[in-house]
Amino acid sequence: MGKAKKTRKVVDKRFAKMKKMISPSDPRIKASQRAAPRKKKPEDPYAMKVTEAPQQSSALFFQYNTQLGPPYHILIDTNFINFSIKNKLDIIQNMMDCLYAKCIPYITDCVLAELEKLGMKYKVALRIIKDSRFERIHCLHKGTYADDCLVQRVTQHKCYIVATNDKDLKRRIRKIPGVPIMYVAQHRYTIERMPDAYGAPKHETCYI
Repeated sequence: MGKAKKTRKVVDKRFAKMKKMISPSDPRIKASQRAAPRKKKPEDPYAMKVTEAPQQSSALFFQYNTQLGPPYHILIDTNFINFSIKNKLDIIQNMMDCLYAKCIPYITDCVLAELEKLGMKYKVALRIIKDSRFERIHCLHKGTYADDCLVQRVTQHKCYIVATNDKDLKRRIRKIPGVPIMYVAQHRYTIERMPDAYGAPKHETCYI
């Protein structure tokens, strides 16, 4: 019994006790001692209601993105590089074959950090993206979660195409108007939403 009391004292010293407070709605409090409930102001039916809507980019003309055009700026995700290596595809060459124009691939700090975290297994991918033809984009935010970074970047700047094979990221990008998606399918690069975003006829830009 003495040992239990001693242990309890040690626990009390180690962890501070929280002050116990009774909830204002506790039934033990008398009605006269309770604070009066705050009255809500009645809504004015004649008052002008203001609804805040997110500001749309000036680059969009309906669903068309006026900032898209050669040379194409392409943001690359981690798994897009890995899929390209598995399918033995040269990234820059196949991008140009897909879009029939000059393509500039961009690598963010988040994507580089994700590849570095994956270890020696992905050293080939690291060697590829450290090529001088790949442009680097420096991130100013905290953390190294590439999906959030790419979504935020294409929301602010409409001049990019996102290259990814991640289903979740593709679903998020589809909600942003005017941003095409490039992905690997059947051992080649495929572009999604490009005709709609660029304002081209359907038969001009298709599966290459």
